[in-house]
Amino acid sequence: VQLVLSGGGLVQPGGSLRLSCVASGFTFSRYVMSWYRQAPGKERELVAQIDLGGGMTYGADSVKGRFTISRDNAKNTVYLQMNSLKPEDTAVYYCNAQFLITYWGQGTQVTVSS
Repeated sequence: VQLVLSGGGLVQPGGSLRLSCVASGFTFSRYVMSWYRQAPGKERELVAQIDLGGGMTYGADSVKGRFTISRDNAKNTVYLQMNSLKPEDTAVYYCNAQFLITYWGQGTQVTVSS
């Protein structure tokens, strides 16, 4: 089982990034997919979640209107489009898959700074 993340990096405030998480080793379409993040000194928090059919079921208030989660079941991939990024979005972002078992990706650093 693997969840391979890409798309993190350094971006200026107001900029955009798209994170991708490619899954393998399990039936992706059966899993609810989520993005979490953890900033230094803070607990890991749920950013956004998407159900089996592609409907967004949760979005943290702090990112609503700026972040969008989506999935492509044909590509076993979940995305997080992040727009209007703020310094407080700086964190390690994780991909999560939930069904009968929970899987985690390795995390990718997103830094928002001028």
